[in-house]
Amino acid sequence: MKYDLLGINDIVYDSRKAAPDTAFVCLVGAKSDGHKFARMAYDKGTRVFFAQRELSLPDDAKVYISEDTRVTLAELSRQFFDYPDKKIKIIGVTGTKGKTTTSNIIAQILNKSGKNAAVIGTNGIIINGKRTPTVNTTPESYELYKSFKSMVDSGCDYCVMEVSSQAVKLNRVHGIEFDIGVFTNLSPDHIGEGEHADYDEYRSCKAGLFSRSKISIINCDEADSRYMLEAATGEVITYSVKDGDCCASDICKWSEPGVLGVKFSCRYDNITTELKIATPGIYSVYNALCAYAVCIRCGITSAQIIKYLPETRVKGRFEIVDALPDATVIIDYAHNGLSLESVLKTIKEYEPKRLVVLFGSVGERTQLRRKELAEVTEKYADFAIVTSDNPGNEDPDQIIDEICSYLYDTEYVRFSDRAEAVEYAVTNANKGDVILLAGKGHEDYQLIGNDKVPFSEYDIVINTAQRIRAIV
Repeated sequence: MKYDLLGINDIVYDSRKAAPDTAFVCLVGAKSDGHKFARMAYDKGTRVFFAQRELSLPDDAKVYISEDTRVTLAELSRQFFDYPDKKIKIIGVTGTKGKTTTSNIIAQILNKSGKNAAVIGTNGIIINGKRTPTVNTTPESYELYKSFKSMVDSGCDYCVMEVSSQAVKLNRVHGIEFDIGVFTNLSPDHIGEGEHADYDEYRSCKAGLFSRSKISIINCDEADSRYMLEAATGEVITYSVKDGDCCASDICKWSEPGVLGVKFSCRYDNITTELKIATPGIYSVYNALCAYAVCIRCGITSAQIIKYLPETRVKGRFEIVDALPDATVIIDYAHNGLSLESVLKTIKEYEPKRLVVLFGSVGERTQLRRKELAEVTEKYADFAIVTSDNPGNEDPDQIIDEICSYLYDTEYVRFSDRAEAVEYAVTNANKGDVILLAGKGHEDYQLIGNDKVPFSEYDIVINTAQRIRAIV
């Protein structure tokens, strides 16, 4: 739909950013309703409004009513920024796990091979190496189209972006034409108040990516892959460690100083290549297979992928910190039961003398994760350090109490201050330990109350290790 944007210099949905010559879009969210702030936007000079119901505003206000203002915001933004999605190739990656890792691996290979690929996702918006933080994994449609415009202006050929289920549900990706859509895996998550009503809705939103993708690249080993395949309307390529279009075999561990990785044979289009990736476990194989299939379709050669795949690194995803001479410290974003089990199970395969896991669980939502995380820790860890992870307005000690109530046999200590917990982990490391710091990953903050407090797990590890060496 075409809108009359004559005289409009910007589009806003936050009344604090309202000004003369802006259009205000009233969005309805889980916790707030933009219609309540329309008068505030009017008082700041805005005279053009898009709403889902009538507004009580003076007669000089123009109010356009639509069924869904999130769709309206996407359409307005796409037109306002001159349809930038048509001027860049967009690769969307969805799934419960692996979105960030897979997106960044693909982008790094593209960039190392001479393309210019930007990234949008949990680690932020990255254009030509410059990172801008994001609030959501997939930003609101206005920010997306604005970012696409910046990418086009910066000479980008590709955008590799994570597509969350919420982004599909809330029409953040409405109107985007995806050249390639990727499915990694699926398991129950983000189900509850303010998120998805049930697993069926969650799965359906994930599948929404493939009805708008020219090419769908799908992990066919997943139980729900058939559902995704049925949603696909374009060309389909499957990947698998069993039998897919892009298939792995002869999987084995690969390690060298600073690397715990995996290598395997990859067969695609009747060509077999040997691939290495510098992170361990079966999920790394899937991530590598997916990246291989995507990059081949983007015109990257097998020789380039073989060369650059082992060099890829993703901040906060199985990130080995070179800090201690006799123990290994790993930072990973694993923050639910499935992801934590995957990481701990993988580490166990490398036979650490002792496996230590430091973790917590977010406050105010996803309470079911607390039991999951504790049960997985019970199953795999030799020692646990239970601490905070973005407690928000919930008492961190109550969250820790709940987690610890599910720890029966595993020895543990507890710290409500995560910095103290990390310092304890490093200070008390034994020779041969592998210490997993789970949950924060790339995040450089803690959400405490309503504040976003700066927090770098990486820096704490390095600084604590340096103090230990100075004392010795």
